[in-house]
Amino acid sequence: MTQKTPVDFWFDPICPWAWMTSRWILEVEKVRDIEIRWHVMSLAVLNENKLDEVPERYREGLQRAWAPVRVVTAARQLHGDEVVGPLYTALGTRFHNRGEGNTREAIAGALADAGLPESLIAYADSEKYDVELRASHKEGIDKVGQDVGTPVIAVPGADGEQIAFFGPVVTPAPKGEEAARLWDGTLLVASVPGFYEIKRTRTQDPVFD
Repeated sequence: MTQKTPVDFWFDPICPWAWMTSRWILEVEKVRDIEIRWHVMSLAVLNENKLDEVPERYREGLQRAWAPVRVVTAARQLHGDEVVGPLYTALGTRFHNRGEGNTREAIAGALADAGLPESLIAYADSEKYDVELRASHKEGIDKVGQDVGTPVIAVPGADGEQIAFFGPVVTPAPKGEEAARLWDGTLLVASVPGFYEIKRTRTQDPVFD
């Protein structure tokens, strides 16, 4: 049996673009021999020392961004790594697909959807696992640098070292063989030493389907 390639994926549940990428990587998992390992990173942590540079309309959202990553981190600490992916799916479905947004009601509903105790909502305002949250964030962001956000993806390289990158940013999430082609191409360019960026202006909002 072919051993699956581990793919580490760092996400913040509030980011719609990370959500789109996560739905794509789940499609890739169906058509390529990969195994996704989910990790939290935090836009609140990423921006906490530069709030003066953040447009005012985003500051409140960044303050509220602590709640879901704290809940996911607590769920991981108390119930194991295997709950992170299902909880992320439940949160993202409510936040983005259903348009409920990052509310306590949506987080509580996602916990129920993922079969987790609703009591975990208490960690939304708790710093109890912030050390673990920050360590997970640092592990991901250190692989790509401070100039990017979420998601971060890391895969084993040919020399045994991880290849890591931000993105890809895509909408709608490709499916089937189109998802596989994007994966193959992303790995190809990311594996080239000295390659840093491909980008074009986004002309479409996330398409949640």
